[in-house]
Parts: sequence; structure tokens; C-alpha cells
Amino acid sequence: MKRLFSILAITGMMVFGTANATTIANTTAASTTVVTVAQDDEAPAEESLTFHQELKKRFIEGGPEFMGIVLLCLILGLAIAIERIIFLNLSTTNTKKLTQKVEDALASGGVEAAKEVCRNTKGPIASIYYQGLDRTDEGIEAAEKAVVAYGGVQMGQLEKNVSWISLFIALAPMLGFMGTVIGMIQAFDKIEAAGDMQPSLVAGGIKVALLTTVFGLVVAIILQIFYNYIIAKIDSIVNDMEDASITLMDLLIRHKK
Repeated sequence: MKRLFSILAITGMMVFGTANATTIANTTAASTTVVTVAQDDEAPAEESLTFHQELKKRFIEGGPEFMGIVLLCLILGLAIAIERIIFLNLSTTNTKKLTQKVEDALASGGVEAAKEVCRNTKGPIASIYYQGLDRTDEGIEAAEKAVVAYGGVQMGQLEKNVSWISLFIALAPMLGFMGTVIGMIQAFDKIEAAGDMQPSLVAGGIKVALLTTVFGLVVAIILQIFYNYIIAKIDSIVNDMEDASITLMDLLIRHKK
């Protein structure tokens, strides 16, 4: 959790730092435009906006109520995704190399030497190997049960907090659609109050509605890419764990003979 909060804090600082830099850039651009207009009446009244300026403009036009919540979903989702990616990459082990080391240690120094190899190796596969080797004295069946049970524990560690990413993927577009509905309601309220159907009355509400939907969908797309990568990484590690468990049982059977 400490690592998650650290990543979240860094991500938040980056986002707000970008927002502050954008605000300064907007102020500078506005001042430059005013000076230019004062000096030359024929100069253009507006300058082309950069990507960050345009993004901030659309964000403000969408309304801080829903756009802020959608942005929070993006920050939290990215923080969890980055933490999971780092954890999964650190959990990846060269299974063939580890198996060879364990087999050599069993042949030369016995079970204790093989356990020492597992203790000095990071990752869930090494932990599963250690649990199986630790139950060798109780028989092959006990070692197999230990491997299966601890494999389930390691799988839970790999999938930790992944459900939160799927929650943010579903929540972001839902918030965008809610903003869309509210924007349309506001537009119809203006029509009812005016007693006349004029495009200028409903344009603002419809614009807010469309912007919240777009931002919600963009956040969901970004998080979905990270989510699919994480799930694929977890499946790969789990497959390696299953293959390694079978290989360990074969090694223990051969060692007993």
C-alpha cells in the first residue's frame, strides 16, 4: 500500500503540475495577445491553442463537477495499474534457469541446498518451490498439497487491486453519461423557461453533455489498455507457476528414488 500511495502522490503532482504550467502558459498567451492587439489593430485577435491549452479549455467547459471525478478515476486507475505492472515485472522469473539450479542443488546438496536456492530467488515460482521442498519429509502428496495451496495464495497476490481498475473502467463512462443527461436536462430547462426553441439556448448544455461523455470514454479506453496488459501478464505468470509445479513434483519423485 505504501508503494501505491507513493505512485498516487507522484501521479497527482504530475497532473496538478501540468495544470499549473498550463495556467501560466494561458496567462502569458493572453497578455501577449492583448499587447499585440494594442500595437497593431490588424493583428489576429486569437492565437492557435496548444494541445494542453485546448485540453484544459475543454475540461473547464465540461464542468468541474463531473470532469473532476472522471479525472480522479484516471489518476487512481493509472496509479494502481503502474503499481501492478511494476509488481508483475518483478515477479517474473526465468523458470528454466531456476529449475536447473534447483535440480543441480538437489543432486549435489540435497533438499536444504535446493531450499537455499529458492530463498535467494525472488518471485512466486521460487516461493512455490520452497513450500514444496519444505514439505518433502512428509511425503510427495504433502508436498503437492503445499504447492497447490501456496499457488492459490500467490495468485491472489498477483491479482491484488486489479478489480479496482475494472471498477474505474466502468465508472468513468458512466459518470460521463450522467453528465450528458444532466446537460440535456439543463438545456430543456432553458427552453422551457424561454418558451421558445432557439439553438443558442441549448448549445451550451449539449456541449457540456458531449464533453463529459468524450472524457469519460477516453479515460475508460486508457485504463482498458493497461487492464488488458495486466491480465495478460498475470495469465503468463500463472501458466509458468503451473508448469513449474509439475516440474517440481517430477524432480522430487526422481530425488526420492
